[in-house]
Order: sequence, then C-alpha cells, then structure tokens
Amino acid sequence: MIDLKLLRENPDVARESQRTRGEDPALIDQLLEADAQRREAISAADAARAEQKAFSKEMGQKMRSASDEEKQALREEGKQKADSVKKLEEAQAKAEQAVNDLQMQISNIVQEGAPAGGEDDFVTLDVVGEPPQFDFEPKDHLELGESLGLIDMKRGTKVSGARFYFLTGDGALLQLGMLQLAAQKAVEHGFQLMIPPVLVRPEVMSGTGFLGAHADEIYRLEEDDMYLVGTSEVALAGYHSEEIIDLSKGPLRYAGWSSCFRREAGSYGKDTRGIIRVHQFDKVEMFVYCKPEEATEVHQELLAMEREMLAAIEVPYRVIDVAGGDLGSSAARKFDTEAWVPTQQTYRELTSTSNCTTFQARRLKTRYRDADGKAQTAATLNGTLATTRWLVAILENHQQADGSVVVPKALRPFVGKDILKPNESGA
Repeated sequence: MIDLKLLRENPDVARESQRTRGEDPALIDQLLEADAQRREAISAADAARAEQKAFSKEMGQKMRSASDEEKQALREEGKQKADSVKKLEEAQAKAEQAVNDLQMQISNIVQEGAPAGGEDDFVTLDVVGEPPQFDFEPKDHLELGESLGLIDMKRGTKVSGARFYFLTGDGALLQLGMLQLAAQKAVEHGFQLMIPPVLVRPEVMSGTGFLGAHADEIYRLEEDDMYLVGTSEVALAGYHSEEIIDLSKGPLRYAGWSSCFRREAGSYGKDTRGIIRVHQFDKVEMFVYCKPEEATEVHQELLAMEREMLAAIEVPYRVIDVAGGDLGSSAARKFDTEAWVPTQQTYRELTSTSNCTTFQARRLKTRYRDADGKAQTAATLNGTLATTRWLVAILENHQQADGSVVVPKALRPFVGKDILKPNESGA
C-alpha cells in the first residue's frame, strides 16, 4: 500500500512511477483528491463531536433549573447534534473507504534507477560463465529426465492433468538435495528455517499484493475462502501481520520451504513442455523484515546469496534489472537471475529477488519501533534460493554425449552419485 505522506510530499514521483510501470498516473490525482476529502471529513466529524460533548456538559447544568418546555427543547437540540455526528461519522467512514480502495489499486513506487518499459526492456547487469559447447545434439530437460528415470510427465498428467508431473528416483533426490543445500546456506547466513502453511486467508494474500492484476494465477478454495500460495513469501509476510516487531538487533530473516501452486492462467501454448511452467513445484524462499533505510543493502545481500547457489549448481547465468512494467505490484525493484538453457539457446529465469519497501508491511500492519520508540512501518524483501525449475538448467547444462548427466559437486552428497546414467534410476 502506497504511503499517503510520501504521496502528498512527492506526487510527481508517484505519477512517474505509474508511467514507468505502464499504469495510469491519473490514479495518483484521484487518490490525492480522495485523501483531501477524507481529511475534511475527519475534521468535520471531530468538530461535531467536540460540539456535542460541550453541549452535553452545558445541557446537564441547564437541565437542573430548566422548565419542562426548556428541557424538551434541550433534548431535541441534543438529538439533532447526535444525528449530525452520526451522519458526519458515516461520511468519514465512506471517505476513508474511498481512500483505501484507491490505495489498493496503486502499485508500489518504483525505485529510482529501475528501467522503464515492459518484459523485454530489462537491463543486463552481469553475465557469469560461458554457455557449454557440445559436440553433439543436446537433449532438452524432459527427454533427459525421462531417459534417466527422473521425470514422469505422462503419469503426472494421468493423475492430475496437464502440467503436473512425478519426480522419480534420482530426480526426487536431485530436487531434495538442491532444496536441502539451499536450506543449509540460508541457515549459515542467519536465516531461520520455516515450513509455513500453503493455505492462507484472503487478507494475507491481498496484503502481499497478489490479488490484483494477477489474481487469476492463484488457486482459491471457495468453500473455505482460502488461497493456495504461489510462494511461501505470502505466509511469511503474514507471519508478523498486525505486530510490532523488534528490529533493534538487525533484520529478521526467514527461509520458507514449501510446495507452491500456480494456475498459470493465460499461458496456454507457452512453455508447456516439461517442468518450466507447471502448476505445482517446491521452493526455498528467503523473506526479510528490516528498517526501510536498510532495504537496498539487504536486497544486494539476497542477490549475492542467489549467486552463491547458482555457483553451487555450476550453470552459466546472467543477472537482469527488471523493467518497471514487468514488476509485480508489490515490488519497487527486482533482480532476476536467468540460467542458460542450451536447447532453447537463451537465458530463462531461475530466481528473482524483490525489494517491496514498506508496501506489504503497510497493508499487513507490520511495524517496528525506531530509536525514539515511535512505531514505524517495516520494509520487506524476498528472494528465491532454489526451486524445481532449476532442474531444467542442471540437466541441460551438465549432459554428456552418451545421454548421462554429471551431478554438480555440491549436490553429490545428497544424490549419492557423480553421474546419472540412462536406465539406472528406473521409471
């Protein structure tokens, strides 16, 4: 939720942020007008309450010596003032709701320095490693996964429908090893490991900014009025909702390990082969609460941890600064890391890390006390440390001419093998 004080003081910054996102800057002016009306309504209601209070005190004194006719007149006047207060309070509530409704429509302020534009207008910040040069025709991850007994899409579809799958044998061990490595690294970096709920209440889903333009991506259980999360960021953001947290010793760092669910609405015909774009996957997600002035530095720390994990799985990748029009509504800045996929001859997203500034915490009422003891809104950040899609990059970049796949050294203790060979895992 956008900060009204910031909006009043820097309306041009908010308008420019809307333009950077490709969204309507007129919403800013509508919100400013609604905010002005809200403040007028609050002032009028406060004045009426003060007048009613003063009259009630005066009325009590007059009633002791008043005639019956005067008492009736005083009662009528008191009733009129009470009715006036009620009407003004109703007007105040209506004005406050109008402000809230507009606030919920406006995305976070894009951080200065983020590129403008849409999905293709990112800026490449770094390229790490060289794409492998094969002296054979490389296989894609699904062909490798099926021949090695790692992935079973056919039975996944039979059991659950399109874009579902089984990870089998060494495929399951490979994913578990990758997630375990991510969890270990998170703990080493001071994160508290969490296994959060994957079903959340509507107010938590809305508070994180996921019920806006992309609400159709989310699975909803109508009978229970609950949502399946697409990332453990949602549950971890709600963990401290309506709380005043202690940030006096530094940021609070959590790493959530969970299954995640996405409807992938509107993506028909796109990445339908294999496990790049599926309805269910597993992930270790970092989530941090910090003071707003610490957020930019924490964002770089999360990116550095993602780089550390990508180095561990030994794949070439690039880091991009995502353009404003491709940011989620809650993110002020986002960096994606994209691994090279040989059979597609392009880079594909493996991780992202977002600085959500105070946007989510303001919606969820998560605060901390500053040096003067005053409650302030916290900042939140998130970043992916490992997820199922990583198997795509691991299999394709580490394949050999005989159809085998070399297991990255960091994952061998978990898988128990150096090389995955055809027909060894069983299907």
